[in-house]
Amino acid sequence: MSIILDKVNYIYGSGTAYEIMALKDINLVIEDGQFIGIIGHTGSGKSTLIQHLNGLIKATSGGIYYNGEDISDSDFDKKKLRSKVGLVFQYPEHQLFEVNVFEDVCFGPRNLGLTEKEAQLRAFEALRMVGFEEELFYQSPFELSGGQKRRVAIAGVLAMKPEVLILDEPTAGLDPKGRDEILDQIKKLHETTNMSVILVSHSMEDVAKYVSRLIVMNQGQIMFDDTPKEVFRHYKKLEEIGLAAPQVTYIMNQLNEKGIPVNTNATTIEEAKEEILRVFHNRKDEPSF
Repeated sequence: MSIILDKVNYIYGSGTAYEIMALKDINLVIEDGQFIGIIGHTGSGKSTLIQHLNGLIKATSGGIYYNGEDISDSDFDKKKLRSKVGLVFQYPEHQLFEVNVFEDVCFGPRNLGLTEKEAQLRAFEALRMVGFEEELFYQSPFELSGGQKRRVAIAGVLAMKPEVLILDEPTAGLDPKGRDEILDQIKKLHETTNMSVILVSHSMEDVAKYVSRLIVMNQGQIMFDDTPKEVFRHYKKLEEIGLAAPQVTYIMNQLNEKGIPVNTNATTIEEAKEEILRVFHNRKDEPSF
């Protein structure tokens, strides 16, 4: 499985006085089983980009290929594509509408034309995958907490059995505990199913902790596409476009500037802790004269 974007451009308001170039010559390959983060300031093109991946937006020019097929071909099955490339929008709980949680998660599989038994089995499996409590399966979704609603919304997409899961700010509006629970569950899903995951986030700490590949969008173009460690080495360039690195990056660089020989590549608290302890132990072991 792969998604390939070849010189993709997109213009909002094409042919009008209000034309905006949202994407410019995007070349991108998303391979099977990757955990990718996408960051960028507001208006950078990241949300426009992900909506191209399952055909919600049609490129103004360029090609988008899913498993070698051009998704713009007239005979291409867009419905099947959207079941295989699942997109969870920001605040997806606003789209919950059924009388109870279980019925809401069944909606997608039923819409695929599956039997009632198959739809129910998929809903049950998806709710279990996101760690949702069984005693709440038949509760109204409107009586749940924000984090619980978010899990239900994600389960609704997982019930379609996608090969790629795209999440646009999945932790927006959640408290720190709810945010960690959601992201830990997504990480577990990725590790156990080898599903490709694309995470759009404003949190540098989150992408540093969870993703293995990080794409930085700026003015409709890809500015960086590398590991988080390599991307955050360019934190001064990120600052120039209104972004930043994780707080740990700044702390480690400040320590280094003050003569403490830490490795500045640490991007998570755990890595910084290990690096500081390493330097501390090395100094303890040095002979004194």
